[in-house]
Amino acid sequence: MSHSLDLTSFRQRVQDEIDAELAHQRQGLAALGADIDPLVDAIASLLRDGKRLRAAFCSYGYTAAGGMNTDAALRAATAMEMFQAAALLHDDVMDDSRMRRGRPTAHEVLAATHRDLDWSGDADRFGVAGAILAGNLCLVWSDEMMATSGWDPEEMERARPVFDTMRSQLMGGQFLDVLESVRGWDHLDAAQRIDGARAVIKYKSAQYSVEQPLLIGARAAGLPAEQAAHLSRYGLALGEAFQMRDDLLGVFGDPAATGKPAGDDLREGKRTVLVALTLRDCTSAQADILTSRLGTPDLDDAAIDELRSIISGSGATQRLEEMIQEDTNTARAELEATSGLSGEGRQALEALIDLATARET
Repeated sequence: MSHSLDLTSFRQRVQDEIDAELAHQRQGLAALGADIDPLVDAIASLLRDGKRLRAAFCSYGYTAAGGMNTDAALRAATAMEMFQAAALLHDDVMDDSRMRRGRPTAHEVLAATHRDLDWSGDADRFGVAGAILAGNLCLVWSDEMMATSGWDPEEMERARPVFDTMRSQLMGGQFLDVLESVRGWDHLDAAQRIDGARAVIKYKSAQYSVEQPLLIGARAAGLPAEQAAHLSRYGLALGEAFQMRDDLLGVFGDPAATGKPAGDDLREGKRTVLVALTLRDCTSAQADILTSRLGTPDLDDAAIDELRSIISGSGATQRLEEMIQEDTNTARAELEATSGLSGEGRQALEALIDLATARET
């Protein structure tokens, strides 16, 4: 799929900013000695690549609303990537994920170090503790990057409330996800399951992936509240479509593209819209199979293939594709309704719709 927007150079600029920040933070931690290096190395490994969509939405939201493409704007946008790193580190611990972006997760790497050096105590517990602390460091650093971005006081005054809300609501969304997994769905009907899954999407992913980074940039540049409301609806609809696409890839995606084992979302027991739709439309016998195996960490490839067959055979994949398209259409309509954007900025935000919802990314 070709796009008018080329993010290659932008991603490199973000990576350069990340590398410079990590070097700065290593200096600040130097007093603790070399023992601290594995913690920062785990963060650096996670931040070595990525789509950089959150940084892109912040940056292009800023320039679309009249801001200049400055070093300050880049640093503020890169703070979104540091914040995402915190979320991913913590999410991997909560989901007991073993792979992220084609590499072992931070808690797995730290646990392996513990075992290799034959340290005392429980290796897995050490790995989890280290990954949590690494995520906390990223939270601290994201705040520092935003505060020292170089935006002028008026820009910061407009952007900071959205940034603070984003960070608080994501933590709440993470808890909703955990709550859904332990509370179960047996007492809910199909509509309630779908609504619950969509609430998790909104607060755990859609807002901090698209809507809030976008508004941080646009509000900083001075986009009026009335127009920001249209842009907010664009971002929320696109963020939901983005996460539903990710949920499809979590079940049917190619590990070479997703960086995670095939069907890992099924092993982790994620109660997604895709699963809710399947339970609504499959047979009772199939529903029993799905619910009994969902969240089983050692599902083999044959079991994953059987669950995939149930999901696709129920029509859930097609219905989710339709929901993705509905949200994508809403995003396009809300972007069109947003006045006060530069022509180039509008084109960039239009191209980001395709990039965020593409089947192969």
